[in-house]
Amino acid sequence: MAEGALTAEVILSTTEDVLRRFGPAKATVVDVARALGVSHGSVYRHFPTKTALREAVTQRWLDRAHAGLSELAAADTPAPRRLRDWLSALFEAKRRKALGDPELFATFSVLVDENSAVVAAHIAAMVEDLTRIVADGVASGDFTTPDPAVSAKAVFDATARFHDPAHAADWSAPDVDAAFDAVVSLLVAGLRSRD
Repeated sequence: MAEGALTAEVILSTTEDVLRRFGPAKATVVDVARALGVSHGSVYRHFPTKTALREAVTQRWLDRAHAGLSELAAADTPAPRRLRDWLSALFEAKRRKALGDPELFATFSVLVDENSAVVAAHIAAMVEDLTRIVADGVASGDFTTPDPAVSAKAVFDATARFHDPAHAADWSAPDVDAAFDAVVSLLVAGLRSRD
């Protein structure tokens, strides 16, 4: 590869391939450089450390896995429907990744555990989306809650079975969709409660 054609995006795509091939424990920057046909110094010019490279590839994967969620949070639909749509989109994105490419999903689950700051920022952004939906629901009278941010975090936590990679083995169970619908219906009803 010509040195001028080496971009961060090319490095990240190649890093995904290397991670898929070798796994997170054995994949090195030298492996990435070798796959690109460049020196490892060329990779380090874009990502100063192996940790920085792994953080960037984790961020990229999370962003792709959750593309469109912020748009759903801002949609012009009633908050109860929007909440259900947002949670459904998150669940489907996670399930598609886990079941569509289980080896890469397992690899990224390891990287997610390593990159707690990246994950914390990502979770904060998702909870912010939920907070917007709940606050809009309060403003429209569809929801009643004294603190939309606290309720949004509770919704995120209550639905962990459907988006936390620790539960990925359950996502192909025959009753998982019914369980998801039951949990979301309960949450929406709780947010509507006037007591």
